[in-house]
Amino acid sequence: MHSLRQEADLENWHDFEVESRREIIALLRSIGEKNQLIRMLVQGEADVCVTSILEVQPDNDAVILDCSIDREQNQRVVGAAAVHFETTLDKIRILFSSNKVEKCLYRGNPAFRMALPATLIRLQRREFYRMNTPVSNPVRVAIPLPAELGGGNHPFPLADISCGGIAILDNKQLLGDTIGHNYVDCRIDLPDVGAIVTTLQIRNSLDMTLLNNKSNRRLGCQFIDIPRPMLAQVQRYITKLERERNARLAGLG
Repeated sequence: MHSLRQEADLENWHDFEVESRREIIALLRSIGEKNQLIRMLVQGEADVCVTSILEVQPDNDAVILDCSIDREQNQRVVGAAAVHFETTLDKIRILFSSNKVEKCLYRGNPAFRMALPATLIRLQRREFYRMNTPVSNPVRVAIPLPAELGGGNHPFPLADISCGGIAILDNKQLLGDTIGHNYVDCRIDLPDVGAIVTTLQIRNSLDMTLLNNKSNRRLGCQFIDIPRPMLAQVQRYITKLERERNARLAGLG
């Protein structure tokens, strides 16, 4: 998988390895159902051919792929020591590989067969990669309100966080919903990581009615000119949340 990852400009992408068999099957099936084209790169060669997933067969531990109309190209794929695959699903880049691709027949037509990959890589642009923050002990952002909104520093719980910004819950609707409004010197204390201070700009607003019939407002906020060291802290916190989530999933599995 290394060769495809080298091309991926990883500095701007969040790199997440998926090891859950159930999740891998679901992702590959979605790729097939949405007829997403897949780049197929034979290790050691420059040319790339295009394929698609015809069927995922968990009981046979197999993935069936379309083959090329070029016989020589098909032969290179079958004879390769490794074949790397890359596609896109809902703005997420998916990378996986196989050490052995075989010829087969699928519904009477030539096709490729490979073992279900044990892992795959999801690459998502960092500013879009969101992690939900804890509900039971929520992280809060302290936002200084201007005088016309009552003044003072007010804490608001986070709903999620990414390297591009946060979503906050404003159940008392103190902040207003003016798109593009900036709040300066907002402070977020990230557990086990540290505090960041940045300007937040409201990018979207959603009024919700909860199950208990109470109303709440969710505001999507973008970090404005956040210093790089603080952005690195945000990334560390996202990684921490991800590890905790993976540990929970491993415990359940």
